[in-house]
Amino acid sequence: METVYLGLILFLFVLAIFDLVVGVSNDAVNFLNSAIGSKVARFRTVLIVAAAGVLIGAVVSNGMMDIARHGIFQPQMFSFNDLLCIFLAVMVTDVVLLDIFNSLGMPTSTTVSMVFELLGGTFILALLKIAFDETGTLGFAELMNTEKALSVILGIFLSVAIAFVVGVIVQWISRLIFTFNYRKNLNYTVGIFGGIAVTAILYFTLVKGLKGSAFAGAPWLEYINQNISTALIASLVIFTILMQILHFLKVNVFKIIILMGTFALAMAFAGNDLVNFIGVPLAAYSAFQDFVANGAGNADTFMMSSLNESAKTPFVFLLIAGIIMVFALAFSKKAHNVIKTSVDLSRQDEGEEMFGSSRVARSIVRGSTSIGEFLSNYTPKGLSSWCDKRFNKNEVILENGAAFDLVRASVNLVVAGLLIIMGTSLKLPLSTTYVTFIVAMGSSLADRAWSRESAVFRITGVLNVIGGWFLTAAVAFISCAFVTILMYYGGMIVMFAFVILSIYILLKNNIGAGKKDERGARDVVFQEMMATRDKAECWGYLKKHVSITQKEVLDFVATSYERVIDGFTGENLKTLRKVSRKLDQEKRIIKKLRQRELVGMRRIDTQLSLEKNTWFHLSTNSDQQMIYCLKRMNDPCQEHVDNNFNPLNEECIAELQQVKQQVLEFIARGGAIIEEQNLEIVEAFLLETENYKDKLSVIRKKQFDRLQTENSQYLKVALVYLNILQESQELISCLRHDLRAYKKFIQ
Repeated sequence: METVYLGLILFLFVLAIFDLVVGVSNDAVNFLNSAIGSKVARFRTVLIVAAAGVLIGAVVSNGMMDIARHGIFQPQMFSFNDLLCIFLAVMVTDVVLLDIFNSLGMPTSTTVSMVFELLGGTFILALLKIAFDETGTLGFAELMNTEKALSVILGIFLSVAIAFVVGVIVQWISRLIFTFNYRKNLNYTVGIFGGIAVTAILYFTLVKGLKGSAFAGAPWLEYINQNISTALIASLVIFTILMQILHFLKVNVFKIIILMGTFALAMAFAGNDLVNFIGVPLAAYSAFQDFVANGAGNADTFMMSSLNESAKTPFVFLLIAGIIMVFALAFSKKAHNVIKTSVDLSRQDEGEEMFGSSRVARSIVRGSTSIGEFLSNYTPKGLSSWCDKRFNKNEVILENGAAFDLVRASVNLVVAGLLIIMGTSLKLPLSTTYVTFIVAMGSSLADRAWSRESAVFRITGVLNVIGGWFLTAAVAFISCAFVTILMYYGGMIVMFAFVILSIYILLKNNIGAGKKDERGARDVVFQEMMATRDKAECWGYLKKHVSITQKEVLDFVATSYERVIDGFTGENLKTLRKVSRKLDQEKRIIKKLRQRELVGMRRIDTQLSLEKNTWFHLSTNSDQQMIYCLKRMNDPCQEHVDNNFNPLNEECIAELQQVKQQVLEFIARGGAIIEEQNLEIVEAFLLETENYKDKLSVIRKKQFDRLQTENSQYLKVALVYLNILQESQELISCLRHDLRAYKKFIQ
């Protein structure tokens, strides 16, 4: 039996590797978004700095896994088998849950997920023990530490509110000092700002990053902690002078601050959050060692009092964990996806809005607008005018298409670090994810990055992310409780089944994500269009983006049209239902792509934009009309087949197949014209399609004549067929309008 338990422990370590990968993918947003969003250095350089911080933080971590050992449950009240069910359920739930959030590009808290998974598994087993306790003396207080979960929840509310308010205030003051053209106002301010920032970052590294680490007992660190006030004042003076000297030597102080802050946050993350990824497997391994040595083979009665002792993780485990985290940081596409969410919600200029609008966001925007107007009416005009000049967005300096400037990136890192230090000193269980994300949102609001054109989308995004955090806690608790109870009663078979199932889901999701996340040419073009400041170059990228979109829309239309016809004639309800879902999805995709292109239209030359605006919107409208044609065609077909009405007769099927082939040929030729930019033949193509519309009119007339003599029991299918012919003709008209407008737009 010990061999079986050992196999489960090894499975836990396999899942721990997955957990490290998906956990880093999620938490990378904590320390990378400011550096990447501000383009402080090349992406590779930023990764190297963050990787160094992660590796050092993991190696110097003390490995204290007390929260997994006795932070939630009272181990002396649970047997080895009980805790094995909890630990295995926690790992299975945690890995799959984090992977889902990463796939959606939504940052969440690894701390909250692990705590609430432990809480859910412990809660369900505690209920069973209380229910079957013959003495009636057992209660939740004897079995679990409920205060821990409550402190986490309070920490969430406090960290979100405080981080947002502080981020707004500090960024607003910083922008008043430096303005958007910060290079003009550095001579007498950058030294003080740099001294404060570097001192805060070093304090964050020493107090938060090394607290409880292998260096915790080092004499030099003890000396600093005992004389912290003197050390801070001395550091502030020294680094203020040093930053001022570096500025006079033409060194960009902001870049130093951002890279140092990135290193410090990465180090603190690895050194303190490592428990979230490997704490449970190591606790299980420790429990297994105790069971093998003292359990006498009875896993149901051997109680785990040994887990009340604190344990240090062997260095080799920390080193391996650090290497895996660095590897995940460098190669995980999901990490980049999560970072993109945070950066996009805080960028300074226009771009693709990832989220739609919601009723709550619209209410917040309306209320904030009203409050802003009220305050502006009672603010002295001189003060208001001075502030507006300091916030002149026409002077904004963005490095190589950065989402925001170096000033805001510095504020994000320094404020996040200081708030985490404060939370640590007050013993509040802050989440690095919550603090860094919300500070970035607050600073972007203070920087007037959320205009009336984008505020409702950005706020919706923030609300979605925050909602996801609370959803994490609920889903983690319920899912882990469910999995734990199944393992408890199902025994080894269910345990192994869940492990295999979780690995299968992860492999499937990551293989699928690898294919799905490969950036197509259109996404690369959009990034280049947003990065350039040259209007002529932007126009070139915009034309390319529109061409790719047009070609993809026509390919989709051709595929869907063929499936509608084949699904109707072959009475395949499954195909028709799938087409209906795909059409709804395509409408959302087209809307998103057109929002991208509208942003591009506003970035090109104004006169050119006015000239091309009409043709752009005509082309866009034609794409939408083609989707609506297919929808009007598919819905009656789906209803007809779903009701098992009479099928189409052979004569009409043969006639419809010829129509289908001709329509598909025209769509394919239209796509080829766009792909090859062969605009010289557009007029000839338009003439040919106009002639075919006349042929479709003849076929429709023929079907009208059939209706006069059609047997009443075949009337329904005859009307559906007539609708297909009408919409096919309309589809050709939309194709003609699309190509004509596209030609005018491109030329």
